[in-house]
Amino acid sequence: MSNNKEYILPFSWPKGKSGNPNGRPRKFVCQLKEMGYNKQDINTTIENMMAMTLNELADIYKDEHATILERTIANAMRKSLEKGTLYSLETLISRVHGVPTQTVNQTITEKPIFNGIDINVTTDNSASENI
Repeated sequence: MSNNKEYILPFSWPKGKSGNPNGRPRKFVCQLKEMGYNKQDINTTIENMMAMTLNELADIYKDEHATILERTIANAMRKSLEKGTLYSLETLISRVHGVPTQTVNQTITEKPIFNGIDINVTTDNSASENI
């Protein structure tokens, strides 16, 4: 791909215009907090719903009187199962219980960056030049 301005200019936004005028969407948890939910409410709901059967989740999702929080979590879990991915479930679990501690074993050995080049430099600070 060329860095030619003539190629790029037709695709750039005019000055003063944004390609994303509404900005980045707010995280759902922030929106739930604005609706009156606190962190404990959200975590308790997630934890309880993780123990439900598929039929119970389906009932909650269809229930007109279920809270938005309950319906959203039920929908996320349903979609995750339909796609055959655990991403949404992992996200919900890590939201409640945190991410497990991961340890890394690391061994650092000093090796030259450039083979065959001696980069040891001796300095003599006894004589200084006037600039």
